Amino acid sequence: MNIVLIGMSGAGKSTLGVLLAKALGMDYVDTDIVIQQHEGKLLQGIIDNNGIEEFMKIEESIISDLKIKNCIIATGGSVIYSEKAMNVLKQGGQIIYLHVPYEEIKKRLINITTRGIVIKKGNSLKDVYEERVPLYVKYSDKTLDCSNKDIEHCVSEIIEKIREGLYDNVSESSNRS
Repeated sequence: MNIVLIGMSGAGKSTLGVLLAKALGMDYVDTDIVIQQHEGKLLQGIIDNNGIEEFMKIEESIISDLKIKNCIIATGGSVIYSEKAMNVLKQGGQIIYLHVPYEEIKKRLINITTRGIVIKKGNSLKDVYEERVPLYVKYSDKTLDCSNKDIEHCVSEIIEKIREGLYDNVSESSNRS
């Protein structure tokens, strides 16, 4: 079973993902890196050259085609715009939303114009945040509040949540017998 991390850019998905993979002895995949390798360009270059709609088609296609197991998957913040990609990720694993309040995201994202963030023309980072949060909540199996916590604390909490989730699945199947 995979563990999929979703959340805003700057929430810590990539950093937490690597540490989580080490702690659990699992493989690690960052879908942003997979997209960059596939396209031969940085995310911002793809968005600048191809446009947001095309970038999101590429993201959906690459994520929908992932064939990985027993892996921590850090996704790009915009993955939740694709119901198809989210359903593929959900079928293969447990989705954990890393929630960080807007003010903290704003502080963390110092490179917003070069980071490859999907922001439609005329929208602010706040607009994107408010649009995405309900989608992160919709698709997640668990939510982890990462506000004002150090990285090690968040890793420990995720491991705890994963174990709770696995326990829930075991108890549900034994209740059916």
